[in-house]
Amino acid sequence: MQKIRKAVIPAAGFGTRFLPETKAMPKEMLPIVDKPTIQYIVEEIRSSGIDQILIISGHAKRAIEDHFDSSPELEQHLYESGKVNLLKEIRKISDIKIHYVRQKYMRGLGDAILCAKDFIDGEPFGVILGDDIVYTGDKEPALRQLMDQYDKTGGTVIGCQRVRPEQVSSYGIIDGLATDDPNLLKVRDMVEKPSVEEAPSRFAALGRYVITPDVFEILEQTQPGKGGEIQLTDALRVMAHNEAVYAYNFQGQRYDTGDKLGYLKATVEFALRREDLGPAFKEYLLGLLQDKK
Repeated sequence: MQKIRKAVIPAAGFGTRFLPETKAMPKEMLPIVDKPTIQYIVEEIRSSGIDQILIISGHAKRAIEDHFDSSPELEQHLYESGKVNLLKEIRKISDIKIHYVRQKYMRGLGDAILCAKDFIDGEPFGVILGDDIVYTGDKEPALRQLMDQYDKTGGTVIGCQRVRPEQVSSYGIIDGLATDDPNLLKVRDMVEKPSVEEAPSRFAALGRYVITPDVFEILEQTQPGKGGEIQLTDALRVMAHNEAVYAYNFQGQRYDTGDKLGYLKATVEFALRREDLGPAFKEYLLGLLQDKK
């Protein structure tokens, strides 16, 4: 069984929920405190043991490439100013080797994954959406958790978390068979945004995958659906009927930073975890609440 050596970050979307900010700035570059969203995702991938990373970019996404590129003038300025720690941080970012390919037309997540076919070259691979952050502290990164399940099962693994019954209508929900592990289901099907009564489980698919290369042939045969888009979910459903596909309830605090409230939650909670900011920021928030009473 092949090891997971590569990961893909789809980051070509328009980011319309954050307009007008995202007219010229990629949503993946919106900062969580002082670090862009996509850097958290790249760090998770590298912490999971993967160093071959492909970002699927699109129109007005050049800022992502610039962020991970070297910056000789800035580095020289930091060196001359004696800002050694900042210099190390900047160099650490530019030392990450990242590949890029453009999704020329916005035809859905499935089409974005198809753009990675040559890069993947017949290997199993990880996928993390470009606006989906999971905080695990000093525990195993979320993607690494999925990779561990792939190592055990040899099949595609869909990252999931259990959601409350009233939340199932907001997600794609897994219809699956129980396994020996209560956090692992063998997928039979996926139901998009079911009612509470119709939901086959509380396992919601959430922005992380480990996928076998079989997906490319299926995506190439998948017909565009609503809005002319090719959906990854449709291909995964076909795979689940033809081979073993699993859903794993990964551990960690997830933030959908493509949503305004999710973005604000991530910013506040990451700031509160910081030793240099947390105590003072917490005091400010408590004072703000007191003033509102």
